[in-house]
Amino acid sequence: MSDDRGSAIQSPPSGAPRPVSGTGGEGSVIYLAAAGLHPAYFALVMATGIVSLAAWVQGFAAVARGLFWLNMVFFVTLWGLTFIRIVRHRARVVADLKDHNRSVGFFTAVPGACVLGSQALLIEGAMNLAWTLWVAGAALWVLLTYAIFTTLTVKATKPALADGLNGGWLVSIVATQSVSVLAAQLAGPHGGAAGGSELLLFVALAMWLGGAMLYVWIISLIFYRYTFFPFKPSDLAPPYWINMGAMAISTLAGATLLLAGKESLLIRDLVPFIKGTTLLFWATATWWIPMLIILGIWRHIVKRFPLRYDPLYWGAVFPLGMYSVGTARMVEAMDLPFLSVVPPAFFYIASGAWTLALIGLLHRLITGGAEGTRAQA
Repeated sequence: MSDDRGSAIQSPPSGAPRPVSGTGGEGSVIYLAAAGLHPAYFALVMATGIVSLAAWVQGFAAVARGLFWLNMVFFVTLWGLTFIRIVRHRARVVADLKDHNRSVGFFTAVPGACVLGSQALLIEGAMNLAWTLWVAGAALWVLLTYAIFTTLTVKATKPALADGLNGGWLVSIVATQSVSVLAAQLAGPHGGAAGGSELLLFVALAMWLGGAMLYVWIISLIFYRYTFFPFKPSDLAPPYWINMGAMAISTLAGATLLLAGKESLLIRDLVPFIKGTTLLFWATATWWIPMLIILGIWRHIVKRFPLRYDPLYWGAVFPLGMYSVGTARMVEAMDLPFLSVVPPAFFYIASGAWTLALIGLLHRLITGGAEGTRAQA
């Protein structure tokens, strides 16, 4: 998501069928929205969920619960549009799957499910719903990981590195770590895993380590693309903060392992390693923040790139909220009280960003009508 090519993000792949216009059937607003739905739109659920969890950590229970129920609406609506798109606009879905820039957006469905599962477990105590969402998220992770990477590997015609590689690939790490986080939470005192907690902690640990290795592979190529290829303002698409967000959720996954695995022989033997690696992830996430602010200033102030609503802005909200929650859990797990000022500060920043993005979405829906929905989804 972080430096998606502008044309690839904003419109469906060339050659995909266009929806017909009209007031009913496939020309209705719903079908138009489904036809143009960006694969990464589940970032809306990710962003709303993590702001809700950040509110819960900061003690704003009513806000957290309100955002949970709103997120349930977002989740069901997006899956409804997704199913319509699969059934009615299968050619578009296949075209997205084969596109180096858009295909990785499908990974947002995994953290969408798992973050909502964390909300259900921690905020509402809905253990059965949390388990259902974790199973769904884990199954989606397996399906999407091997479907997307296999498709992009074996396709005959591929773009150049500068055109095909973008920060959206890091959503695959976010997806992996979201499965780890919810597995560890379910293995902890809130999840009631009982005899299966050790197995769940092993799964969480394996996913955490695998996600970390995947980050190393992908961020190396992205950093190479940043520094050795021409870079235009349009290349720095809204959710470039996912460079930081992938490390923030890795921090949360490590801290959650420490908190949930206090009685686990497996985790206790690895505590020094987990602590050191978690701190490494947090330091990396923190390193990215000034860099991303500078690049944002360069994009919008120096180069005067217009700032307007884009659905991919939800992918920029998520890392801000995740940095708040990840830091809070690390402070708790590693007893670092001098960092306790960071989580509330980023909660307010994330809440402000979420509010602005929601206003942009509502303005688009109200003023854009069916055409706006088709163009921007």
